[in-house]
Amino acid sequence: MLALASPEGHFEHRIRQGDTLERLATEYYGDYKLWPELQQYNQVVDPRRLRPGAVLRIPVRLLSLQTAEVSFVEGQASVATKPGAEHTELKPGQKLTEGAEIKVAPDSFVTVKLADGSLIRIQANSDVRLKQLRRTGRAGSLQSVLEMHKGAVNATVGTEPDPSRKFEVRTPRATTSVRGTTFDVSLTEGGDALSTVTHGKVSVQGGSDRKNVARLTEGQGIAVSGEGQLGQTRNLLSPPDLSRIPETMEDSNFLSFQIEPVQQASAYQVQVARDESMNEVLRSGTFPSGQVRLKIVDDGSYYVVARAMDAQQLPGMPAKRKLRVKTQPPPPLYQQPAPGGTTSRTSGMLKCTPVSGVQKYRIQVADSAAGFDAPLLLDLNDSEDCSAQLASLPVGSYQWRAASIRQLSNGSPDQGPFSQPQAFKLANDPSAPDLSAMDSAEDLPGLHLRWPGEAGQIYRLQVSATEDFATLLADETLDTPVWNASGIRPGNYYVRIRTHDNSTGLDSPFSTARQVRAAAEIQSGFGLPLTSSDGEPLTRK
Repeated sequence: MLALASPEGHFEHRIRQGDTLERLATEYYGDYKLWPELQQYNQVVDPRRLRPGAVLRIPVRLLSLQTAEVSFVEGQASVATKPGAEHTELKPGQKLTEGAEIKVAPDSFVTVKLADGSLIRIQANSDVRLKQLRRTGRAGSLQSVLEMHKGAVNATVGTEPDPSRKFEVRTPRATTSVRGTTFDVSLTEGGDALSTVTHGKVSVQGGSDRKNVARLTEGQGIAVSGEGQLGQTRNLLSPPDLSRIPETMEDSNFLSFQIEPVQQASAYQVQVARDESMNEVLRSGTFPSGQVRLKIVDDGSYYVVARAMDAQQLPGMPAKRKLRVKTQPPPPLYQQPAPGGTTSRTSGMLKCTPVSGVQKYRIQVADSAAGFDAPLLLDLNDSEDCSAQLASLPVGSYQWRAASIRQLSNGSPDQGPFSQPQAFKLANDPSAPDLSAMDSAEDLPGLHLRWPGEAGQIYRLQVSATEDFATLLADETLDTPVWNASGIRPGNYYVRIRTHDNSTGLDSPFSTARQVRAAAEIQSGFGLPLTSSDGEPLTRK
């Protein structure tokens, strides 16, 4: 049987009936000719007489060397092929040998695959060394040892328990050993080593004392202090509820969602990966509350895993959910009306800005109270200029949103996410003043006009000598329905007026033009202006 590797670089074999040094050299080294190495290392006097039950030490240095392979890299990571060597960029598909040192930068992630299929997921901001990559015999079990100086790893070791396999993760004050399981090991900033098990079993040794060992089963964790003192075995926190995460994320800036709180949780650890096995992690983070915000990823399908962390920073049992990201093509920007503004029921339009590479737009209008889950009041999916008429809707309060539609290479339409809904109001235009009721005091010099009006209305008055208003003699905004122009030249003029409603911000069309007459200050008995020799109207001075 195999035991934990000792500091001298060997593991132990308990001699069984029938064992010989030649047979053991073949079993462990794949070469019977190496039996003298076993004899010398163990100072065996008579190699033909091995006592059953005695312990034989098997030097690790004679086991056959193995390699590992980098299966995934996200972000920045480097490797030194041996201690002291220069670090170079780590790339997917790269072969790694014993002694390789891997450094993973913040916001990065690396997965390494061992020869037996075991997976080592090296988390962000980690420093890990492949201290031992060996195999017993020609096709025996792997004997693997990792040294972790900083950060965290998650490992899945083998698919079936194998008592002859060795897999250890060593930190400065703790060693976690497994035969077949899924587990995590991390180092806190204070130097504590944290070990948790989500599947199978592990042994955790504190310091160098091989008797100072705790055995963890699925759903358990333990902390080892920087002095090598084993803490108490703890049950991991329950997996968090991910039901509030939407099935599709449409924010083009961030992955933002809410995790339901877990009792006794001090923080939440979240990862987003391409694959369900979480071997290709693209985003990760730790958050003090259930509010998660990560950098956006490309459109596609992903998996999110979340774990609640207890007061000792032990990550709890994981919860997993599938997630779809759809942010392209981007939605158009709103152009009019302004947010919360009012537009005309008869002449107003919803307008948005064009998006490059987009052929059509989908515009929806909903009742502001019911929202877009209720039957829509307007659903236009073939707008080519990103606009919609509103004449079919009654006066009221609404919300609208818009999405871009592009054409894929196969000719099929591809709709992007909707913009965030924006509120607006629909109102009737105010009525233009009825100038048939306008009072023009023609017995006074100049023009003196009054017309019917309402409180809260503002008026724009224009005066021209011609009915087409090509040249304006006056263009004024008035707070009251009154206008006086005593100094205007006597004669006939055209007047038109438009109403502005302060409560809605809408303008009426201009009224039908009305002809008015400006009286002279000095008139003849027939009511005509008297003029001087140069043709100018006479005035009293």
